[in-house]
Amino acid sequence: MPASVEPRSGLNYGWGLGESGWNVAMDANLLTLGRFGFHLSVRDRDLSAPPANPAAGDSYIVAASATGGWAGLEGRVVVWTGSAWASAMPRPGWLAYIEDEEKLAVFKPSGWSAGVGM
Repeated sequence: MPASVEPRSGLNYGWGLGESGWNVAMDANLLTLGRFGFHLSVRDRDLSAPPANPAAGDSYIVAASATGGWAGLEGRVVVWTGSAWASAMPRPGWLAYIEDEEKLAVFKPSGWSAGVGM
């Protein structure tokens, strides 16, 4: 088990030398970085149900009253892995480019901002 969780990113760290099991948490760290850590861009943020045929890597911000595979994920960022939806709770300061609106939006404690046009 990792000794600590970094509070800003939620990533695990601090394994003891030779400690077993680090690979599972490290794999989760790398997947989190790959999915959510680089210039977040989402296709849409006002859908409450997943699209019928997403491509691997397609990302969205889930709208209110989510249904289907997004039920219970309102406000979260989701990424289609090719076989399932991975999700992360945004942290204050996350910046996302909303592709269908051509706007930048920031996540605040009150939720996503209206955004600024590009």
